[in-house]
Amino acid sequence: MTSRDRPLSPHLQVYRWQIQMATSILHRATGIILALGALLIAAAMVALMRGREAWECVSGFTHSWLGIVILVGWTWSFAYHLCNGIRHIFQDFTYGFSIPTLVRNSWLSIIGSFVLTALVWGYVLVSRGTV
Repeated sequence: MTSRDRPLSPHLQVYRWQIQMATSILHRATGIILALGALLIAAAMVALMRGREAWECVSGFTHSWLGIVILVGWTWSFAYHLCNGIRHIFQDFTYGFSIPTLVRNSWLSIIGSFVLTALVWGYVLVSRGTV
């Protein structure tokens, strides 16, 4: 049997990208980002435990442009993972399996995550980080 006679298995290049594929990949990616963010939170708690100098180092980083980008990205990851998780809970109860509903809810989880992130950071900017 030559290599040309073998059936080819489907590959990502064969499929047309759909929102359901993107939300599935994003859900997995945001889960990884949340795990890495949890490690950063643990490191910040260790710095808080170590004293004022260590905490000022963490605080200085979180107020830098890179720290803010990381915090906003982590917030969006949390919001997306939450919205998409709620969508999955509804699907666990057999709601939303029709294709139009599935596509609509996928878009709602993405748009909702941006809205939640904007609300959180809008509050942070309005309160100037003082809670």
